[in-house]
Amino acid sequence: MSDQPTELLEEVSWDAEGLVPVVTQSTEGEVLTLAYTNREALDLTMSTGFAHYFSRSKERIRKKGETSGNVQIVKEVRIDCDEDSLLLIVDQQGPACHTGENSCFYRQLGEPEVEEGSIDYSLNVLKELEELIKGRKQSPREDSYTSELFRAGIDEINKKLGEEAIELIVSSNEENAIHEAADLIYHLLVLLRSREIDLGEVMGELQRRRK
Repeated sequence: MSDQPTELLEEVSWDAEGLVPVVTQSTEGEVLTLAYTNREALDLTMSTGFAHYFSRSKERIRKKGETSGNVQIVKEVRIDCDEDSLLLIVDQQGPACHTGENSCFYRQLGEPEVEEGSIDYSLNVLKELEELIKGRKQSPREDSYTSELFRAGIDEINKKLGEEAIELIVSSNEENAIHEAADLIYHLLVLLRSREIDLGEVMGELQRRRK
């Protein structure tokens, strides 16, 4: 995408909030997603070659597939005749939808929604937890258990991760196993942050193994 004209940023008719809708389509012609972008996210899309969007609910820029590994490699960026919406043509890696479907437009109007309790493959909760842990490392708090772990050092973090793994293994029932699994994942994220490893790197490795 480095050869895309940067003038595109000036062509876009941004709305009052500095956003513009983006339709994303696969190279095979399937409509995948509808999202929004701002100037910074669009600049990242064009400079890196990977789709970036602005999440209105989270109020932050996100790289598509930052946790799941299901990235979108951008082949073209198109603008409509009114210059108030964009079309990305992408090489989609894995499912585009957080439900695990290839496209977010997988059902006809009137069909039932995804069953309650289905897995959110976007794993946004893990990304949010990772950001919280990162914040506690950068700006420690006296009343924070996470900050306390970072102050204790890598040996203590390793020890706690091992303890949580054992507690999960010996858990006596489903409810307890769920609780211990959550503790294990949390302490794993703390260990990754202590070693300056992003969750996205781990997800990327899992994505490579799927191939």
